[in-house]
Amino acid sequence: MSAPAASAGASGTSGAPSGAPSGVSGAAGTAARPAASVALLALTPIFVRIKLALLRNGLKGSSKRKAAYFSSLAFALVVGFSMTLGLGLLRGNAHAGTVVVLLAGILALGWAFMPLFFPTGDETLDPSRLVMLPLRPRPLVAALLASSLVGIGPLFTLCLAVGSVIAVARGAAGAVAAVVAVPLLLLGCVIIARAVATANVRLLTSRKGRDLAVLSGLVIAVGAQLANFASQSLFQAGGLSALEPVEAVVRWLPPATAVGMVDSVSEGSYGLAAAQLMLTLAALAGLLWSWERSLTRLMVTPDGSTISASGPVKDRGGAGGFWSLLPAGRTGASMQRALRYVVRDPKTKSAWVTALAIGMIVPVFNALQGTGSVYLGSFGAGMLGVQMYNQFGQDTSAFWMVAQTISGTRDAYVELRARAFALALVTLPYTVLVTVVTAALLDDWQGFPAAVGVALALLGSMLCTGAVASARFPYSIPTEGAFKNVAPGQAGLAWGGILGGMLASALVCGPVIALAVWLNMAEHRDVSWIVLPVGVAWGWLAAWAGLRLAAPTVARKLPEILSAVSKG
Repeated sequence: MSAPAASAGASGTSGAPSGAPSGVSGAAGTAARPAASVALLALTPIFVRIKLALLRNGLKGSSKRKAAYFSSLAFALVVGFSMTLGLGLLRGNAHAGTVVVLLAGILALGWAFMPLFFPTGDETLDPSRLVMLPLRPRPLVAALLASSLVGIGPLFTLCLAVGSVIAVARGAAGAVAAVVAVPLLLLGCVIIARAVATANVRLLTSRKGRDLAVLSGLVIAVGAQLANFASQSLFQAGGLSALEPVEAVVRWLPPATAVGMVDSVSEGSYGLAAAQLMLTLAALAGLLWSWERSLTRLMVTPDGSTISASGPVKDRGGAGGFWSLLPAGRTGASMQRALRYVVRDPKTKSAWVTALAIGMIVPVFNALQGTGSVYLGSFGAGMLGVQMYNQFGQDTSAFWMVAQTISGTRDAYVELRARAFALALVTLPYTVLVTVVTAALLDDWQGFPAAVGVALALLGSMLCTGAVASARFPYSIPTEGAFKNVAPGQAGLAWGGILGGMLASALVCGPVIALAVWLNMAEHRDVSWIVLPVGVAWGWLAAWAGLRLAAPTVARKLPEILSAVSKG
């Protein structure tokens, strides 16, 4: 990095000493402009070589990394070329412009948000590592932009950009516009990613940023449900023509305007094409300016960790407020610990938020499509009931402190009961809420009591089997890696406990389900309300029996459980 530092240092000598003659100062100022150009030209290839060196060195000494990288590269090339060919086959189709403009908008959206959810995927996204070097922001922006064009993501985006313009370019003017649009779209996507990452680099390198990365699973899960709902709605609406109003808006949002420009030129709308080109260039200039401002602020603003705290440290861990409502003794303390894990531990938080979101989305979206049932309200109870499995593994290596307080079956029972209470404290009102919303959307209030009864019976059954699975099939959850939820060698334990427990839960609450089905099939819906008290009693009895059954196993196998959950 000595070369860029020297170049940047040369570019920084824009003035002369205070006692120098004005002619010398003017000469120095004139020489500063070529020096800045030299710094820009010298810095860019160095950063590109650094990016290539990072890629090359990251593959050394690890066959797994090599296999993962080259398989990802091959997959990106195959999918990219296939999509390029597929988009090229749309040439001449009446809806080709709609497809490619929306695809460009989705590409830009993906580039904007991926750095927030996967901040550790590219080490060069963290420009704070360069703050100690005498580098000016403008040459640094150009160098970082050039290095950002090296990688699998830009290559895949280039394939899609080429396929998009092929699909809509017609005539000589369209071909010229296509040649201009491809680099504009690629640069727009990369600059958006860089500007967003730089503006949020403090967040991305903090604990909150790691929490955000873990919550990417929620975005993927919710996005999959939204995509499924949108595809079904699109199919029912009669095809791609239903997307034309959306495309009419997206074609004026940069960098999708670059593809819209090609379509406009091919249609002979040169005025619209010129406006879209100017809007694209203005947006790129604005993003570059914003990126440079964020980079300058990052380089000159001290990190919060280097500033001494002012004022006394406040104790926020008191037992007042909500915590004072919990039971006294071990039960309340264990409930508080379990609920604090939900708020503070990234992986526990991710699992809970994902379960809450999917548990609401599935029944609500099915109800909106007119294909749902009020009994789908139990889906939320099932999603949260899974959190009861592997209770001790959620503590990771910290479980040894809990293990020190378990001296017999009674202590094990109270510990398990407290964890079940903490789960039920959230799941009970949530299940009722989901069922209320589903019943309101379907206007099926007659089936509401039975649906709540089935959901609560299912929750009690999952608390039962979850307690037993936690005692018999504990496994460790690694603390590192957003998507590593099982320690190596314990996948069989995880799958056996969860799948076996879910099948057992279906059997445990089977009588309540059978009662609800019989009342509906026999057209006795007017008395189906009886399922509610039966479900509540059955769920409570099942949960109590499961806790009683699991407690002796926990007390007897405590050393084995401690060893299993501490492997990660």
